Amino acid sequence: MFDRDVWTEIFHSIKKNKLRTFLTGFSVAWGIFILVLLLASVNGMKNGFTSQFNDDATNSIFISPSVTTMPYDGFEANRRIKFTNKDIEYIKGNFKEEVEFITPRFRKGVSAKYKKETGSYSVRAVSPSHQYIEKTLIQSGRFLNDNDINSKLKVVVIGRKVKEDLFDDEDPLGKTIVVNNSTFRVVGVFTDEGNDREERYLYIPVTTMQRLYSNTDEINQILLTYNPTYSFAEAISFSETLEIVLKRRHRIHPDDQGAIFLNNNAEGFSDVTNFTNMLNYISVGVGLLILLAGIVGIGNILVFIIKERTKEIGIRKSLGARPNQIINLVLLESVFITTFSGFGGMLVAMGLIGLVGPSIKAPAFADPSVELSTIVTATIILVVSGVFAGLIPAIKAARVRPIVALNAD
Repeated sequence: MFDRDVWTEIFHSIKKNKLRTFLTGFSVAWGIFILVLLLASVNGMKNGFTSQFNDDATNSIFISPSVTTMPYDGFEANRRIKFTNKDIEYIKGNFKEEVEFITPRFRKGVSAKYKKETGSYSVRAVSPSHQYIEKTLIQSGRFLNDNDINSKLKVVVIGRKVKEDLFDDEDPLGKTIVVNNSTFRVVGVFTDEGNDREERYLYIPVTTMQRLYSNTDEINQILLTYNPTYSFAEAISFSETLEIVLKRRHRIHPDDQGAIFLNNNAEGFSDVTNFTNMLNYISVGVGLLILLAGIVGIGNILVFIIKERTKEIGIRKSLGARPNQIINLVLLESVFITTFSGFGGMLVAMGLIGLVGPSIKAPAFADPSVELSTIVTATIILVVSGVFAGLIPAIKAARVRPIVALNAD
């Protein structure tokens, strides 16, 4: 294999037959190139769909009140449903084993000001559990705590984008900002993996918000996470039970689908998981077809190469070359060309992905990458399979008698 004379002959043959070498190498390089792009695209879609759930806990349920669409129990249709603090306490008291975290949420658009800087943002009035449900990451300071809720303190946790707008490079912790006509002390800065929009929120204690606005106990939404050990079926069952109980509590027709909206992340996450699994199967199937096409292409080219070199083989045999030497020479040349071309196609494809991938901005597409081990394995399979595809014609050619080979057209 490492005979210098053999490799000299191989390079001489490659130099002499440039078109043949190019066709063989191109078929391998193109197959690997397409395979890498395919796998990277599939991974990009998988990562994009999965990233949609980075913003919230996967075992979370969002419950929003709306307007009834059906009359029921003496009430007319088009009645607006309102959640209050009592709904939170009711769920806590009746689903102690099922509920992990729960928080009310009260939303309002506000104007925030610090010194000469002013901006329009949205306030989310919540309880401390909201941090775990929304996967809020504290960059500096702290999130809201129980004392803030119980004492109805005027404290605020601001998003990273709010900090950049109002404070620039100044440390906001301990500073006072004006939210509408009320002053709040900044106790923390948060980041969010969802998107920049999520980092333009202000978080304040829900009790403080309710006190400032007509001393109400109304809330806009209920967020909770259920027992993380639940299976998909158990999660859906709990969600359905919760909907039935809330409809009964607010005297809503059992078949009314518009009065209360429950968004169970388990359903969305399950759909995405099924879809990404299907993408995996498709990518594996298409990848195998690409490899098969590459193998067939290599095999055909090797058959042509061997036929073209029949006279050369006859001369070698007449000079005393053994059949195994003929086979070794043909296959080593093929291995060299296919290996060099395969890894060349792989490097070009991965370079293209590394260059173009970060610039692709799409909600359902992120980080289009592929594991190096996967591509190296595919390349090796393509090369080895291609060699085996040419092994039979190589053996056949090596068995031809010299006189027959010399007289071949």
